[in-house]
Amino acid sequence: MTQPSLPRPSIAIVGYGSQGRAHALNLRDSGFDVTVGLRPGGPTEAKAKADGFSVKSPAEAVKSADLVAVLTPDMVQKKLYDEVLAPNLKQGACLLFAHGLNVHFGMISPRDDLDVVLVAPKGPGALVRREYEIGRGVPCIYAIHQDRSGKAKDLALSYADGLGGARANLIETTFKEETETDLFGEQAVLCGGASSLVQAGFEVLVEAGYQPEIAYYEVLHELKLIVDLFYEGGITRMLEFVSETAQYGDYVSGPRVIDAATKERMREVLKDIQDGTFTKNWVAEYEAGLPNYKKYKQADLEHPIEVVGKQLRAKMVWLDNSPKEQKEAA
Repeated sequence: MTQPSLPRPSIAIVGYGSQGRAHALNLRDSGFDVTVGLRPGGPTEAKAKADGFSVKSPAEAVKSADLVAVLTPDMVQKKLYDEVLAPNLKQGACLLFAHGLNVHFGMISPRDDLDVVLVAPKGPGALVRREYEIGRGVPCIYAIHQDRSGKAKDLALSYADGLGGARANLIETTFKEETETDLFGEQAVLCGGASSLVQAGFEVLVEAGYQPEIAYYEVLHELKLIVDLFYEGGITRMLEFVSETAQYGDYVSGPRVIDAATKERMREVLKDIQDGTFTKNWVAEYEAGLPNYKKYKQADLEHPIEVVGKQLRAKMVWLDNSPKEQKEAA
């Protein structure tokens, strides 16, 4: 629960997706006064009301709130801030983000009277909620962009504590560090890097004449086993649980695939993130109606590994193939 020495602001949560719902529920259970701001008639309004929250339009929800948490997708935040939040936030309120992209790259320029902070749990919303309910918490990182009241850090810590983050670990960062490392991790390793590595491995095996089903199991299906070991105890734990043959292959072949040239291309990705090239291109793509985004996504969905994978997963009765759960976990 929140420490008595920390402030206990009234909170408006704007957005009620996976993270928004978890934040709202955890904060309410921690004793905060929480209102949810949603577009009337939108898809999540009924869900928030069923959870027992007072639901208002975003403009109405933020008018009396001491702290406003913006938990909507990145690409709608600028319009939301300019047209709804900035005209209605009360003087001296605190504006909170869970990702710093819009502020760090100047798409949102917060009013000068506001405290502006970031609190980001390091886990999907379902995990943030589940860990809180069993008396634990998910680590959170936090940052301060503007401290007009002199209490911005306390407000960020109070919010993180209300999520359950103080039960686990709280790490201070900056908007710059959170934004740039988050984007790099997604692009070079977690999403772009991992999916491209899996697709390339599948293609190499199939082109060499191996069965697609066998290739799928070896380069995608079994990846979960390794990632789970990474998650539980890092590379050390992975090495404890794989065979000596696998370890030796790791040592001699890993650096042949991920070599100095790969690392240099990673630096190029990071440079594009740091100098704003990626964000500029992403904003332009979004404003153009996502033509390339849609093309790239369709290519991934039609890749042969997805075709064979769908057939194989249909026989894996232990899997929960609910699209909602998959999206939440992501």
